[in-house]
Amino acid sequence: MKIMVVDDESLALSRMQRLLGELGFSQVSLYDDPTEAIKEFSSHNFDVVFLDISMPKINGLELANILLQINPKAFIIFQTAYKEYALEAFSHGGIDYLLKPVSIESLQKAMSKIQSFFQTSPNQEKKILGKLGSTLYLIDVNDIYYIKADLDEVIIRIKETHVYVRKKIGDMMQLLEGKNFFRIHRSIIVNVDRIKSMESVEQSKLQISFKDIDSVVTSSKDGAKEFREYLEQKSI
Repeated sequence: MKIMVVDDESLALSRMQRLLGELGFSQVSLYDDPTEAIKEFSSHNFDVVFLDISMPKINGLELANILLQINPKAFIIFQTAYKEYALEAFSHGGIDYLLKPVSIESLQKAMSKIQSFFQTSPNQEKKILGKLGSTLYLIDVNDIYYIKADLDEVIIRIKETHVYVRKKIGDMMQLLEGKNFFRIHRSIIVNVDRIKSMESVEQSKLQISFKDIDSVVTSSKDGAKEFREYLEQKSI
């Protein structure tokens, strides 16, 4: 696992390198200049990035936005001495928020979240990491009812709730390729195996309801036509 730490304080960088080393993480790159960090991030595949929020030139929140545009799959963990940034940090794609001075206990807890995503066996389906507020969810593909686009994120509906995933809906279609999912609208994907019933509504669209949840979604006109054709082919 390749880790990047960006902080304008040299003591904070050294501390993070030492703590990560104690936890067994040796591939750690340190940067005190956000601009240099962006260059390196663009040319190397970093899995995890620790960002100080309060930095000159580019603050950590702005830097997170830039890095996630380059690689939306990177895990961002913010670190700061100020509690008031917590909510804003999660809204900028952070999966955790550590208060300085960072303790080895809080760091281990944060890294355990990330490791649980990587530690799927070759025979297991990879899970999708989503969040709702400060709660993280590892979502099994089969547990998804539907997916809706929401700006630069998607909302995934599972039985208990809905969670946000920092991916575009086109990326989700690629991820679900070969599964029984269908894009019924440019902003909606449904899990065909979770559908309970369908009803024709205005303009030949389809209103779809699901097993075990009350939510419904509506297709586009073209999406309804293509979905009917898909279902006909599946039933042959």
